[in-house]
Amino acid sequence: MRMYPSHVIAHALVLVSVLVASAPAAGAFPRPSIAFEPRQYGCPAVSVPPVIDGSLEDPAWSGAPWSDPFVDIEGPARPAPTFATRVKMIWDDRFFYVGAELEEPHLWATLRERDAVIYHDNDFEVFIDPDGDNHLYYELEINALGTEWDLLLVKPYRDGAPAVNAWDIQGLRTAVRLEGTLNEPGDTDEGWSVEIAIPWTVLAECAGRPAPPRPGDIWRVNFSRVQWDLEVEDGAYAKRLAAGGGPLPEHNWVWSPQGLIAMHYPEMWGEVMFMAGGEAGPFDDSPEHLSITDAQTLMPLYYAQREHHERHGRFAGSLGELIALDPGLASLDDHPRTRLRLAGGNDLFHAILSTAAGIFTIDQTGRLERAPLEGVPGPAGESGVRP
Repeated sequence: MRMYPSHVIAHALVLVSVLVASAPAAGAFPRPSIAFEPRQYGCPAVSVPPVIDGSLEDPAWSGAPWSDPFVDIEGPARPAPTFATRVKMIWDDRFFYVGAELEEPHLWATLRERDAVIYHDNDFEVFIDPDGDNHLYYELEINALGTEWDLLLVKPYRDGAPAVNAWDIQGLRTAVRLEGTLNEPGDTDEGWSVEIAIPWTVLAECAGRPAPPRPGDIWRVNFSRVQWDLEVEDGAYAKRLAAGGGPLPEHNWVWSPQGLIAMHYPEMWGEVMFMAGGEAGPFDDSPEHLSITDAQTLMPLYYAQREHHERHGRFAGSLGELIALDPGLASLDDHPRTRLRLAGGNDLFHAILSTAAGIFTIDQTGRLERAPLEGVPGPAGESGVRP
């Protein structure tokens, strides 16, 4: 992920290439209902790794701060979670470590087969997109039995790709510690903790950047807790049923809110800055944080293009067509260096945004990339954008 200092690029350029699509469709494309304000975490390095036994009392964890408490996946407009959840993160040259603490009065888990759909139980989930391009990211789920489900996402489900369930985190270490008794309705439990060590050798496979990271690098990360409402039936826990007969919908509690009930919007995940030691520097002073913030400018354009395609069976041929769906996109056309270009083809679009923090591209697959300055066509055909 190449970064550019602010003096290199002085103006904003938006280039949209639009290619005509096929049969008409109707509908609205789901988009986050909250502003882009990802939670942030400074992840300290450790010289002595923790023992992976499910306990977060190991001295290696002592210098890591607790995260903000988890919130509802949709954001602050929804009720606060019933039970508390928080995480810690640390790293060394071999592993990325995650520790989680989950308050839980009714410890319950049923799934024992690896790579089962673990969120059918109460679970804890980890999501990692190393280069923040919305593609080729990782997911790991674990329940209170310690059963794991790891998978690779080539791209989000919204963009038409299935998960790669056959992918495994070779060398993964996990442990669960229970504060109470599992699957015993006759008592009240305190909760459970999870300890995870993910090898950099595996995260490097699709990272698109150095892994282990360099101090100061920011990766996009989020955590989710799936929680089902339970009742006691014949002396055992069972999912509480809705009036229609099926289980009540699960609760989704997360570290960084998504703004909709969907974890697979990686652009909304939190920011984890890897530190050499001590406290993280201010995120606002980080070139990569500024780059992430500016790149996010393209996501509303992507949502509007997807909605336009679902309504009309084609991607929009002008920014004006998209502004009708999202008036906020008018800001992309306000700068004198903003430019719109069209190209021929089928069922594709491409957009380029240039700001003081970098050059960013997005297309119909939702892939959000940073592009080099060289070779970006400017007005009158010149290559690149210069102050």
